[in-house]
Amino acid sequence: MSRTSRGNGSLTVFKALRNIRPTIAGTLKILVYAGLAAGAAWLVASETLLERPDRLFTTSSGRVDMCLACHKDEKLDPAHDAAVIGCASCHLGNPLAVAKSEAHQGMVLNPGDLRHVEKTCSVEGCHPTDAHKVKNSLMATNRGILGTLLYYWGESESQDTELTVEELLRGGGEKNSLALDYFRKLCGTCHLWKQKNDLPGLPQFFREKGGGCSACHYHLPGRTEMAAVLAADRDRSPPAGEDKKVHPLITKGVTSANCIRCHNRSGRIGLSYAGIFESEGYGTPYEDGEPNRRQLPGARFYLELADDVHHRKGMECIDCHTRGEVMGDGTSYAHYEEQLEISCEVCHGREPGVTRKNNRLNNLVEEGGRVILEGKVDGKEHPVKPLKQGTCDFSAHKRVTCEACHSTWVAQCYGCHAKRDASRNHLDKLSLEETPGLWEEGRSYIRYERPMLGVWREEIVVVTPGCQDIVTVVDEKGEIDRSFDRFTMAAINPHTTQARGRECADCHASTKTVGLGEGTIAQRDGRLVFTGIDRGVTTSVGPTVPFDAYVTLEGEPLQHSSRPELRPFNGPELKAILRVGLCVRCHSRYEDPAWRDYSAATACPRPGAESDGNFFRKEGVESSESSQEISKD
Repeated sequence: MSRTSRGNGSLTVFKALRNIRPTIAGTLKILVYAGLAAGAAWLVASETLLERPDRLFTTSSGRVDMCLACHKDEKLDPAHDAAVIGCASCHLGNPLAVAKSEAHQGMVLNPGDLRHVEKTCSVEGCHPTDAHKVKNSLMATNRGILGTLLYYWGESESQDTELTVEELLRGGGEKNSLALDYFRKLCGTCHLWKQKNDLPGLPQFFREKGGGCSACHYHLPGRTEMAAVLAADRDRSPPAGEDKKVHPLITKGVTSANCIRCHNRSGRIGLSYAGIFESEGYGTPYEDGEPNRRQLPGARFYLELADDVHHRKGMECIDCHTRGEVMGDGTSYAHYEEQLEISCEVCHGREPGVTRKNNRLNNLVEEGGRVILEGKVDGKEHPVKPLKQGTCDFSAHKRVTCEACHSTWVAQCYGCHAKRDASRNHLDKLSLEETPGLWEEGRSYIRYERPMLGVWREEIVVVTPGCQDIVTVVDEKGEIDRSFDRFTMAAINPHTTQARGRECADCHASTKTVGLGEGTIAQRDGRLVFTGIDRGVTTSVGPTVPFDAYVTLEGEPLQHSSRPELRPFNGPELKAILRVGLCVRCHSRYEDPAWRDYSAATACPRPGAESDGNFFRKEGVESSESSQEISKD
């Protein structure tokens, strides 16, 4: 065949093919068949590769939960046993799926997270009323911290605020100010809205905080000891045997270790309860020429002091503190004293077992004339001692609270130096984003001895530095943009209760205890003069008052008080207290006859003592009703 003939034949075929015009229906039919074929091929391949369970998995209640086909080794408590309620009841997801990717769609890692607790812990049949209570508790809202910080830093006219952590989370980083920026970056890990393990790279102590319901009811096997919870920053590796992830247990027997995970800063009452005092950062006493290994998370050294007598007896925090106090009762309170329900008198008073809110304790019983408190974690019985007659009911001490006498030490952090550098970034613990403004914080010094006393309403209570803020704001150029100082004393129950109360002289002959500060009192030119040791510091604002001085000898307050109802002793009260200090060196027992008919007019018969007594009387002590009352102290 010639080349021309072959060319003509190809042209003829091309023209014939060009004339074929497939219909739309035909094209769709081809596509459908092709799709079905591909789908069938995919199904065959998927089914071939899928490791399908050999049976249908159901819970004891009859619910299908195919999660159990894979998750066979998880061990929980009987109430949350997977064989009873399955996995999806708590973790959501798709319990009917057998493929991992499908089963895990919509799954939540932590069912206790407050963001979805209404679909997990708080569903009908489980804990339907608790989500509302917990979300309104102070541990979730942080209203007290937020309101106080805004007020102290001049951003609010009142300590009461409706602002909550949840509102800050909803608003992202839009709602901010100097005080809120400080809260977001330095305080934002101690609330129930924090997600567990949301701070990669930080020690486990910080990552495990928060988690909603799981913050308290979360228990990792083998990590119940305080040492495991308060492991220092260098101890980042998991304990031996934890190379494989272990499902946390859920417990209603919450140990103090979970409480201390948060309650170890600020008032430090969790640490104090266990006899741990965060000391200065020197690391003394040294060990083999190096700082000692007694360290807390955050590179904080500590000393071991007398733990609370209740801790010594093996009592956990929840043995005293009620469910309504801790989890909330549904009311959003502004401050802790509003949510607080118990006091020492609830157990040791004349009518034990009834709280301040007229609720009855469920672990306190009377048997055979004895009052017994049963431990909520270990079931151990603790006989409750009644008030000591002649001492606790001493008429002159009717305004003195139990903790004012029985708390022999309290953590006292003096001088909170906070600096914000606008040229550097800092992690916002709420938004989890780096934002401008790096905060650095330090203190002047920290002490524990001779707890200071003040007056809250009509009761004598322990006070400690609430926040002695020395704030400096530096702009992008490194220049001071603004600065301010605000010193505040706050009432506290230190949680360092001892069986034996403080010595009489520890209050009546101590300038520190009565609020003057460490120093001495001398008589000069017919007047009492106090000379303090602490002289304060000079900041960019100017000289401060002495850190440990709450009041002058004349009764003039030197620092703010954390509540309008809180104040230092006034002038007549101070002189009445100190006047008794002249006597207690010799008359240190409650049953001493010297106190039987003591009054402001009582003169010491000891030779040479008359001038001291007359001095206090001529200062006008006997003219004040309040000092008449306290002069019997």
